[in-house]
Amino acid sequence: MLAPAITLFRTQPAAAAAIAIAVIGVLTMMGFFYFQYVLGYPPCPLCLEQRYAFYVSVPLAAMILLGLSVGSSRKVLMLALLAIAAAMLWNAGLGVFHSGVEWHWWPGPTDCSGATPNFSAGGSLLDQIARTRVVRCDEAAWRFLGLSLAGYNVLVSLALAAIAAWGALGVRAMPAEADDE
Repeated sequence: MLAPAITLFRTQPAAAAAIAIAVIGVLTMMGFFYFQYVLGYPPCPLCLEQRYAFYVSVPLAAMILLGLSVGSSRKVLMLALLAIAAAMLWNAGLGVFHSGVEWHWWPGPTDCSGATPNFSAGGSLLDQIARTRVVRCDEAAWRFLGLSLAGYNVLVSLALAAIAAWGALGVRAMPAEADDE
């Protein structure tokens, strides 16, 4: 099982990069949905913003695989991989910012999220406001080995950016006659 994977990495780095980005991206998305819906850790506004890079990169990785199967130009493939790398680098920076906010190294955004009270329901408005749970960006809901989820997002995003850059370099090294068709 390892030999075909190594062969794929050597002969088709763009395909290997796209597969790795798609798989790791989907697993990361499953992770943040698991923490939100199964474990009950609602995301703060910065957490939600850090998801956007995955929402863009996973479908783009799938389109790269499609493009490889239909013979897309090297320029298109390289630009798609570089777009993923840029999105993940941006996301890593956002994760560093969020981690710094959690450690109180610098101030975070002034807006926080929570469930919006249903003002049309009967009952006291003050009771509805009191039951509203506000999720703060400066409080890490979960940590493992000293890192919060924002910290792990930095590591995953940097890894995916490196994989995408490696794939782009592999596309650049592809024979030029592939574009002549």
